[in-house]
Amino acid sequence: MTALERAIRSPVPVRDFGGRSPLHGLDRRSVGFVDVMAQSVSAVAPAAAATTVTVLVAGVSPGGVIVSILLAGVLSLLVASTVGQFAHRLAASGALYTYSARGLGPVGGLATGAAAVVGYGAVAMFALLGGAYYTALMLRPLWPSVDGPLGIGSILLAEAGLLALVLVRGIRISARVALLVEVASVLLIVALLVVLLTRMGSIDLGALLPSHNEDSPLGVGAGALIALTAYVGFESAATLGVEARAPLRSIPRAVRATVVMSLLLYLLAAIAQVAGFAALGRDFAASASPLNELADAFGVGGWASIADLGIAASFLACAIGSTTALARVLFAMGRDGVVPRVVGRTHARFGTPIGAIGVALPVVVGVPLSLVGCGVELRDAMHLTIAVGGIGYIVSYVFACVAAPLFLRRIGELTPTVAVIAVCAAAALTGAVIGFAAADMAAGSVSVWVAAGIGAVSTVLIAWRLRRPLGPLGAYDVPVAAAVLGGVARDQRDG
Repeated sequence: MTALERAIRSPVPVRDFGGRSPLHGLDRRSVGFVDVMAQSVSAVAPAAAATTVTVLVAGVSPGGVIVSILLAGVLSLLVASTVGQFAHRLAASGALYTYSARGLGPVGGLATGAAAVVGYGAVAMFALLGGAYYTALMLRPLWPSVDGPLGIGSILLAEAGLLALVLVRGIRISARVALLVEVASVLLIVALLVVLLTRMGSIDLGALLPSHNEDSPLGVGAGALIALTAYVGFESAATLGVEARAPLRSIPRAVRATVVMSLLLYLLAAIAQVAGFAALGRDFAASASPLNELADAFGVGGWASIADLGIAASFLACAIGSTTALARVLFAMGRDGVVPRVVGRTHARFGTPIGAIGVALPVVVGVPLSLVGCGVELRDAMHLTIAVGGIGYIVSYVFACVAAPLFLRRIGELTPTVAVIAVCAAAALTGAVIGFAAADMAAGSVSVWVAAGIGAVSTVLIAWRLRRPLGPLGAYDVPVAAAVLGGVARDQRDG
């Protein structure tokens, strides 16, 4: 028998590990890289964003769509690099909330957590509304009144039922359902875009670049602010830090890959749509359903219905991914004692954060239903929720970028390159959220005021919570005795 075999058979007791993780109860180390990647991809919903956000960018910068999308992609890569500094070192379900708490302390952690909750929650609402919008397009020939409150409400309730089922059954189910849906949606959209490009023939390259007469640098910048909302959610793989295998390796890879994949798809979609409307001599920004119009114009109208199905499915995948991330952030806050402990409960059989799901799901479904029931137009409700969600996301990114250098300096691993990237990303994001708010207010939207109201309420709640003692925030997963050769738990009550 070799020394290694003897050590395996009779290992030396190791007593430096706890009996369970602070985040125990989740289905620990149960999903691989593909599932982790699926979480970020579904939260971004590139198939849906490629066909909705591009037309919004065209509204503020008609000739700067492609440049704006590229600028937003570069900024997202800078943020992804900064988030990766945390993800390489900490496996957590709270993601940006946990990271900021470790870098900025309790106040910064709570502010980041509040912003992330608003971001994930509002984008989940937007996704449900978007799914209802495109489902209604498909059902209109069979149900002419489907655009009314009853029809849209029925679709929202059907989406909510499926959402609840996959969330409760476990991350492997929700991630794989979302992945299958998103992959199928992306393939459908890419196929249609390629067909459209081949039908167009030669492309006027001048139409793809900003015009000196119509597109100012400020307009291109405003377009980049809107385009940034197409990328938000790429970091949500970090909420699977407990459930992922090899999380310190797989999560940073998934975060970066999601941004790169989304950027390539958005560029393809922007080129096809901008070139297509230029060839037709129509106003891209005025289109209610760009792909449908292009498909009809270039003789592939049958593809449009298939594309609508893919887009509706992509929105549903986004709702799954966003609510999955939302539930895990709330779960982490429950375990930290920030919110009632019941929010940190897990399902005994499925290992899902059932307490957080029970709190989040009624709000995520209830707000869209209330907006529709009050007679708010579906597209207006979508604009409201994506604007509020985008602001929440960007604010949470700013806090995380500020926290990263402080965290790395504290552990003695800060480098000049990382510091420069984090500072530049934080400054650009701060300008982005201010510019986004200014542009939205100038357009007469109430979204900024809603976001400001939510921010004010959050500030009051954080101040009230800080009046009572809080333990250390930012709990993350740690090795446990059962996973270590010779491991003996210090105290079975640990965690």
